Amino acid sequence: MEIKIKSLDEINEAARQFLSLIGDARVIAFYAKMGAGKTTFTRALCEVLGVQEPVTSPTFAIVNEYEGPIYHFDFYRLKNLKEAYDLGFEDYLYSGAFCLIEWPELVEDLLPTETVRVHITVEDDGTRTVSW
Repeated sequence: MEIKIKSLDEINEAARQFLSLIGDARVIAFYAKMGAGKTTFTRALCEVLGVQEPVTSPTFAIVNEYEGPIYHFDFYRLKNLKEAYDLGFEDYLYSGAFCLIEWPELVEDLLPTETVRVHITVEDDGTRTVSW
């Protein structure tokens, strides 16, 4: 499936549509190049899910927790899989809460089979294609 986002004005509607299409899935992994919009789309998902606080990339913290709870991970700076284990990542994954994961490549082996794997690509005209 895929959703096209032509401008930021459409992002919350795209987030609503995405959430309605993924059903009960709670673990969502985002694959995209730097600057493609992983954090921006995550922010929109959190807003649609009712998060009132600012949603920022947890690049240095590795995980941010928002009301819900919703866990937002950024594994860009993760050095090895042991760091994910030390963080208790598996506990988060099986908590039943939303787990929104940026840069999931290093933890791929830990992700449940039902993980929604989302690819965000930037088209020549700036449109973002969100596919899963």
